Amino acid sequence: MKAPAPSTDVMRDRTVRRILAFFAVISAVLVAIAVVSVRNIQRSAASSDWVNHTHAVILEVNDVLSAVRVGDAAVLTYVVTGDPQSRVAGREAFSDVDEHLAAAKALTRNEPAQHEEVARLDTLAAKRIEFSGELLAARQSGQPDAVRVLLASDAGEEALADLQRTAENLTNEEMNLLADRDRTSFLQAQMTRWTVWSGVVVNLILLGGVVWLISDDIAARRRAAAVLQEANDVLEARVRERTASLTAANQQLVIENLERSWLGQSQEHQIRYNQLIIDSISDLVFVLTKALNISRINPAVVHLTGFESQDLIHQPLSRVARLLAEPRAAAPLVNPIARALVEGRDLRDQPAEVEDRNGKATPARLSVYPLRDRDKVVGGVVILRTGGPNL
Repeated sequence: MKAPAPSTDVMRDRTVRRILAFFAVISAVLVAIAVVSVRNIQRSAASSDWVNHTHAVILEVNDVLSAVRVGDAAVLTYVVTGDPQSRVAGREAFSDVDEHLAAAKALTRNEPAQHEEVARLDTLAAKRIEFSGELLAARQSGQPDAVRVLLASDAGEEALADLQRTAENLTNEEMNLLADRDRTSFLQAQMTRWTVWSGVVVNLILLGGVVWLISDDIAARRRAAAVLQEANDVLEARVRERTASLTAANQQLVIENLERSWLGQSQEHQIRYNQLIIDSISDLVFVLTKALNISRINPAVVHLTGFESQDLIHQPLSRVARLLAEPRAAAPLVNPIARALVEGRDLRDQPAEVEDRNGKATPARLSVYPLRDRDKVVGGVVILRTGGPNL
């Protein structure tokens, strides 16, 4: 007979462990790719938000500069021509300047350098708005000399040039940050591409290993199945040899079980008959333990004494019956009855009395018979016969 093949369960467990290890590595690679991709996507989204933020800051700064220019031109036009529409246009332009400056401050509140430039732009714009307000006040009050003095002292182009330079500096800083963000986003995107392609290559290699492992396991299982088939053929012959003997033994066991069942039923019937016999006896029957405590009584005891079964079980025999040779004390009957049980001998036809629930005593003749279990006394039966000429 050939040597037994390796256990298929062991082979299956080893193959399953290897496949699970491969898939664990594949899963780890996929998780790493997903983590890197998600992080890069988040960074790209942040970069996109930053680009929008940068363009918003640049737009607000340019709007500030444009509004200052429009307001300044409208005020000068009003001073020269007295056109009320130019005055209204100037006030609206300067109001827009405040709105754009407030938006620019809010956008750059987390960027100290840019926020400082916006504050400087605010200062320059405020000076220009203040000068325009003085011109408007002098023109409306009809003071041409004051208007000429203000216009003579005005350095409008220089002030606007300062505003222009400040706006350009702020725009350049934002564009530099934007370029840095673009470079970082490009590097992140490139790293994401390398990570994804590397993970794909590694996973393809691992999947190839899984395919090879499964094919090798299938071949091993086929070899094991061939060896097992040969062993099964031998075992089937042995099984057929044992089947006949087991069938005969099984038939014998069935017969023995039937005999045991019949014996058990006969014992149960005998016990039931014995119980019926004891219950039908008119004499008082007490089953005692070695300690002279009552463990069972028959209906005659209940009928004569008035005690129920639960009132007397586990109680001493002296509660309802005592030998007349003993004093009528509450002490247990230990002398004749206990000695008879210890010595394993009968005690017959002794004068006694039975006391009922109301304390009434009835004369009786007492007999004690030891109960044995394999030559060992385990208790006793006390029979009390009441009535008759011998009492």
